Amino acid sequence: MEPVTHILTGACLARAGCNRKAAYATLAMAVAAEFPDIDTLWSIGGPVASFEHHRGWTHTLLGLPFEATFLVLLVWLLHRWRTRHGGITAAPVRFGLLWCFVLLALLSHIFLDWTNNYGVRPFFPFNPHWYAGSFVFIFEPVLFVFLLGGLVLPSLFGLINSEVGARKPAFRGRGWAVAALLGACALWGWRAFEHSKAVQTAHLDFDAIPVPPHPHDPGTLETVLYPATTRINSISASPYPIDPYHWHVIIDTPELYQTQTFDTRTGLAEPLTPTDTIFKSAPTLATLAAKRSWLGQAYLDWSQYPVVSQTSPDPNPNGPVTVTFQDLRFLYDTPLLKMRGRAPLTGTVFLDPNHRVERMELDGRAQR
Repeated sequence: MEPVTHILTGACLARAGCNRKAAYATLAMAVAAEFPDIDTLWSIGGPVASFEHHRGWTHTLLGLPFEATFLVLLVWLLHRWRTRHGGITAAPVRFGLLWCFVLLALLSHIFLDWTNNYGVRPFFPFNPHWYAGSFVFIFEPVLFVFLLGGLVLPSLFGLINSEVGARKPAFRGRGWAVAALLGACALWGWRAFEHSKAVQTAHLDFDAIPVPPHPHDPGTLETVLYPATTRINSISASPYPIDPYHWHVIIDTPELYQTQTFDTRTGLAEPLTPTDTIFKSAPTLATLAAKRSWLGQAYLDWSQYPVVSQTSPDPNPNGPVTVTFQDLRFLYDTPLLKMRGRAPLTGTVFLDPNHRVERMELDGRAQR
């Protein structure tokens, strides 16, 4: 989830009542809700290092208590500085309770990231598996409006009340913050239901999907269907922003990936195009070498639907080779982000004629 939504979530959690129980709750929880993304500092070591550690230990249940302790320590230092300068707080200073509130905000970060299709590893290092709810887009305008409204509207109504001489309460906006959080929960539940519906629909309709001809086998799109015995490894549905009925579905079989766009409101799928079917390439010496590289290992550790392809810029079959890593969850266009033409999270490994790694890039940024 993008940073502003994280911060707004932490602030709404604080305004929902935590700020009445412990001083500095709004500040601490807003910062804590975004704090796990401090792992972006790994970008100092290059794009591959950043990718390898993105949503790493700062996004784990093991790491959160240490992060909460660190943030409360910073608040304690701020409190000492304020008291020396005569500062007072409206709410009581309770650092133990504040630690619990900060931990709650940190947990909200993991939850929000889990709702996206990138995934999180909350049980790392004991369980390195990536978990992804995949029912909310990385930026969901409806969720953003709920949370922003829960924080801004009390101030707007406060201005109106001040003009008519109404007394200003010490803590205001609790009802609006609670309403915003309830609206967010309703949105998550609705989207989770539609996500499950999209996966079920794709599974039921799979046998009726026409199979495009394999590059090495004859066949036509009109006459060949998936055999009823075709084994499905997994089915995933990725969200579109705003519209909870629109889903990008990926069906993983032993030989290929089949992608399709479903509308759960109508139960219909958009017409297939040749690019919606991606046949899995047989491994080559070049792709095997690229998979053993630093980038390759990090990418395949994270990717759920990897597409590994190779190209040879040199017509000489024994010349240098370029191997590209992409994930099908990020190869579809949305109204907010065009990902087919310039797919995010694209890794590239450049190999010399002896299949030794010459250079690695992620989204066009070279690893130094």
